Amino acid sequence: HYFSKPTRPLSFVLRPSSFILRLLCLSLLFCTITGFSQNRFTVSGVVKDAKNGEIMIGSTVFVKELPEIGTATNDYGFFSLTLPEGKYAFTVSSLGYESFTSIITLDKNQTLNVSMKEHTKEMNEVVITSEKENRNIAATETSTNRLEVKDIKNIPVIFGEKDILKTIQLLPGVKSAGEGNAGFYVRGGGADQNLILLDEATVYNASHLLGFFSVFNSDAIKDVNLIKGGMPAQYGGRLSSVLDVKMNDGNSKEFTAIGGLGLISSRLTLEGPIQTDKSSFIVSGRRTYADLFLKLSKDTNISKNKLYFYDLNAKANFTIDNNNRIYLSGYFGRDVLGFGTQFGIDWGNTTGTLRWNHVFNSQLFSNTSLIYSDYQYNINISQTGIALNINSAIRDFNFKEDMQYFGHNQTIRFGVNSVYHSFIPGVVTRVTDSIQKDTSLQRKFAWENAAYFSDEFSITPKFKANIGLRLSTFTLLGGATFYSYNDDASVKDSTYYAPGKIVKTYAGLEPRLALNYIIDDATAIKASFARTQQYIQLLSNSTTSSPTDLWIPASNNIKPQQGDQYDIGYYKNLKNNMYEASVELYYKTLENQIDYRNGAQLRFNQTVEGDLVYGKGKSYGVEFFLKKKKGRLNGWIGYTLSRTERTFAAINNGNPFPARQDETHDISIVAMYDLSKKWNFSATWVFNTGNAVTFPSGKYIIDNKAVGYYTERNGYRFPNYHRMDVGFNYMAKKTKKMESSWNFSVYNLYNRKNAYSITFQPDPQNYINTQAVQTSLFGIIPSITWNFKF
Repeated sequence: HYFSKPTRPLSFVLRPSSFILRLLCLSLLFCTITGFSQNRFTVSGVVKDAKNGEIMIGSTVFVKELPEIGTATNDYGFFSLTLPEGKYAFTVSSLGYESFTSIITLDKNQTLNVSMKEHTKEMNEVVITSEKENRNIAATETSTNRLEVKDIKNIPVIFGEKDILKTIQLLPGVKSAGEGNAGFYVRGGGADQNLILLDEATVYNASHLLGFFSVFNSDAIKDVNLIKGGMPAQYGGRLSSVLDVKMNDGNSKEFTAIGGLGLISSRLTLEGPIQTDKSSFIVSGRRTYADLFLKLSKDTNISKNKLYFYDLNAKANFTIDNNNRIYLSGYFGRDVLGFGTQFGIDWGNTTGTLRWNHVFNSQLFSNTSLIYSDYQYNINISQTGIALNINSAIRDFNFKEDMQYFGHNQTIRFGVNSVYHSFIPGVVTRVTDSIQKDTSLQRKFAWENAAYFSDEFSITPKFKANIGLRLSTFTLLGGATFYSYNDDASVKDSTYYAPGKIVKTYAGLEPRLALNYIIDDATAIKASFARTQQYIQLLSNSTTSSPTDLWIPASNNIKPQQGDQYDIGYYKNLKNNMYEASVELYYKTLENQIDYRNGAQLRFNQTVEGDLVYGKGKSYGVEFFLKKKKGRLNGWIGYTLSRTERTFAAINNGNPFPARQDETHDISIVAMYDLSKKWNFSATWVFNTGNAVTFPSGKYIIDNKAVGYYTERNGYRFPNYHRMDVGFNYMAKKTKKMESSWNFSVYNLYNRKNAYSITFQPDPQNYINTQAVQTSLFGIIPSITWNFKF
């Protein structure tokens, strides 16, 4: 460890190693030298799509005369390069677009705004840019996957609905939370250890219909970036990964409408200029209508049931002048599940983001954000004479300031983040004979803050580094009674804290380091280290995520989770960057992990913290990845060999045991092939070792009843899982004014009966024997969708 244990109340101790100190000094020295360099000037600007005015993220900007110098546009399309005085050829490139080159005599600071045009030639006739197409080699970032939205739209998934979360589950190191489920685990971490962002707003439950769909409408999405390791300093609050999703800004050139009609869901997206080239909007909505088919049933027990979701994405942006731009975006989604008038549950997310981009000068860029995030669920139970409503929620108010300074061959990033959390664990409203009575668990409030700094620079032309440091604090606030517990989970004592009074404060230093040694233009070796802190966690003892799982904060009993991850990888591009190949090894340690005592009651329990036990975990593995980016056939192959363990003194006699998400082998194959200008074929095949699970090792017969005998935790496994999906896209019509296409897909092509659950029951032929009964969720599922664009 580079630092001592940082999770301490009210104070922390910093003990940086000499290695980190040398890098910090080197970074400061580099800043000083470049700051006093003479006759250097800056070229800066914004890169956009020429067709619709969308800003382009991750476009490469390089200089022909100085091949070792280059940069990429940030999340808002902005770039900046500082060079010695002279005449240069600046080239901007992005996959799928014609490269742009401009000759500039650099004798003063200049602005270069670029509009990129899409390629119109056949893919096999195009050579896209040249030596700077290998951004995966040149960048210091490790364990990062940026997904192309066009690939997401081509990959076949269940019910034919294109899905970001289903697509990232096909990447090495990412595991599905279950059959058809949108939840995911990354490198052995829990489902709650993934930070999921939509336009910077935290999404606490990213699933629709109990996990069969995700909340992300691909028609409204521009960019998807998954970070599995080497987490940059601007991100925090989770241990395992960051899924950063950016919405489209809206077409600033012309009005368009796109959508699709499927078997159980439809979607529609409208976008266009508010003021041409100055401001634009986008509104995108979806709804499933499985409930409409239920109404056709003659059985009233079925026709009165409800099963659907709907969501809405909206965004507007306004260019004030060359240096200022305002964005306003939001999301609202809801799931509704009901069984007649007796039981109903609905849940959903609401987010809102107001952002201000400001360019101070050609080298200093800022993004200021005000963010709102809310997740809640409601349960309604109605019986004769009694009606119950149960409500639970987590709500955030977030301020974020992010600054980027683009120096000569280096980028400095720094900022602050402040989040006010409100936890509503449960409110029960009971109505009996028109008399209402409310019962509620205590609300909790917390204030989470962070300040961060990172510097990415070149030590030599072949050796790059990104060093960062994040200071995070978490303060639990009063307005409730807080308990302490004895070893047997009974309450030891209790103390009431007035609203706003500090109950407990934790602080942690989180160092980040990424190194990249470039062997040649097509080969690099990278390594990274990241320490992360997580101050809120999800209470769930089910095998899959549930909308009623509870988020709770660190407290006087619950310490923040802490993770350290080490990565090293070998990256190689082949055949003029047509193929990307990589091998990555990782090792992750986790502290202050949570599990539950046997028989723990997690929901609507005022003293639930007494039923928690604490331990540690580790995960390690190797990931292989081969991706083909160009040509009529493209796609990837991923393989992960890994191990994930947990250790709790109160569980399994203190011996390590496999975590439920432990899967030794995980394979995914993705292929997309352009058969012709009108037909496109895609297919995926996945295989993974069955999840670890606790089954009874034997049984007792007591009063003629079988009672299970359990030995070790997660000592058994589900059967191995594998499945193939295929899909065809047919372009029925394509003109300047309209596009029309059909998607045909088949989920689980060869009808594999994968285990969703396994239960045990007496053998009806011989009561002494026990049967294991497997439940399989899906067989073959065909689907068809009509897509259109005007």
